Amino acid sequence: MIQARDIFQKMWNSYILQNPEAKRVYDSFVAAGEVIQNDHVAFRTFNHPGINVDVLARPFLLAGYEQKGYYIFEDKHLTAKHYEHTSWKEAPRVFISQLMTVHFSPELQDIALKCISNIPEKLMFGNDLIFAGNIWGEPSYGIYEKLRNESEYAAWLYVYGFCANHFTVSVNHLAKLNTLEKVNQFLKEKGFHLNESGGLIKGTPQELLEQSSTLAGILPVKFAEGTFEIPSCYYEFARRYPDSDGNLYSGFIAKSADKIFESTDFYKK
Repeated sequence: MIQARDIFQKMWNSYILQNPEAKRVYDSFVAAGEVIQNDHVAFRTFNHPGINVDVLARPFLLAGYEQKGYYIFEDKHLTAKHYEHTSWKEAPRVFISQLMTVHFSPELQDIALKCISNIPEKLMFGNDLIFAGNIWGEPSYGIYEKLRNESEYAAWLYVYGFCANHFTVSVNHLAKLNTLEKVNQFLKEKGFHLNESGGLIKGTPQELLEQSSTLAGILPVKFAEGTFEIPSCYYEFARRYPDSDGNLYSGFIAKSADKIFESTDFYKK
């Protein structure tokens, strides 16, 4: 358990350093008297055997996690798995998705392979890839724009690489802001922009999971052509409901997660 806690603390420290807006969201909840518990943390990758979901999951499996769910996102050409800790009851779930590059143009596939070819073998065969960030070099804004035309997911991954794409507040553990309606209103009043794709709240109590999220904060990023402002990472909020046996639903709803992915889509402030 200690090992798992250390993994998440390291990821959180990097997440809030790179994403000051996420830190402002967190601080707003704390200032309102809430104690934050993470529902899940998410990562992105390509489906290449050297860096696929199973490779990124390795440190979590060694830290006591096991696979629980498998998901397919046909429209975005993604697959994903989620993992849960075997003994740490309050451990965040881990959600790792991968882009199935075979469904895209030869150009996108070539860009992905060039990026992957720059990854040191020690990272591919070690357990630190999830912390590595962009390890394929300074991105090109022209390539970023080309990738966006096919996949916002691929464009984001090309720029930011391996890091926590988002952390997620467990609404079930909030004292006052204990519904997504309250959470969303609170965030709006604080001036944060929310993901409205598919509605502010994705999912229903009947589906046993409701989710909402901020839009990714806009950050200046240094590209080969100069500095441009693009979306970074976001903060998600999840409320889970009990199933017929009285146990909180622990999985994910693909059609809802599909819309949550769009929190990193390019937009203007």
